[in-house]
Amino acid sequence: MGYLERVFRESEEENRRAILDLVPTTPHGGRMVDLGCADGSFTLRVAQAAGITDMHGVEFVDDWAAGARERGVQVLVADLGKPLPYEDASFDLIHSNQVIEHLQRTDLFLMEIRRLLKPTGRAVISTNNLSSWHNVASLAMGWQPFPSHVSDYIVAGNPANAYEGTEHETMGQLHLRVFTGKALTSLAEYHGLALEADASNGYYPLGGRAARAAARIDRRHTAFLAHRYAPAEPLRRDHTPTGVSVGAAG
Repeated sequence: MGYLERVFRESEEENRRAILDLVPTTPHGGRMVDLGCADGSFTLRVAQAAGITDMHGVEFVDDWAAGARERGVQVLVADLGKPLPYEDASFDLIHSNQVIEHLQRTDLFLMEIRRLLKPTGRAVISTNNLSSWHNVASLAMGWQPFPSHVSDYIVAGNPANAYEGTEHETMGQLHLRVFTGKALTSLAEYHGLALEADASNGYYPLGGRAARAAARIDRRHTAFLAHRYAPAEPLRRDHTPTGVSVGAAG
């Protein structure tokens, strides 16, 4: 394993640990949904950290959904770009790690999170950070930022990317909307979600203790963002885009 690959893997695990630190303890068991649960392995870690006993997940890749079911997650195979068939205010915890950047309808995604949260519920959302130093450096070189994709077929525009010129294995790998911390917070607030806590982690090209130290000092340019949100106000139906239903009132 090369140095950069090791740093990438370390940063991804550091991000998972940051998410677990943000997850609130849910009294009396509780109910959660993991939006983009993959094979359910991290879903279980989140549920354990929160004390959740009723685990749900949404996943659109059949093989991953099957793996999550084997781990005890109640999985709905569905497109997160569409309204979800859950009742309003039905979850104590909503988790989503590195999913929002893959979606075109990010407004609908956040609207659904707000709709599905109980009044005392919390949402933990994590994503790539567009203002990470490795993305800033890429732009300075005239290259495409690492997590920002321009093709439905191949990774293109950054010679430093190990995947440059290779084809995407699935459409789900595409990053359609990449956020800065400010953009994610602002859009979430618009849809009735108040930032309660956040963690910035990963610091390319550093790894290990050096990366953790740098991330504590310079939170703006880390590789990943992890935010915890609380419902900020009553659900507003007037935010529904034309022709989109976000579910019946609970």
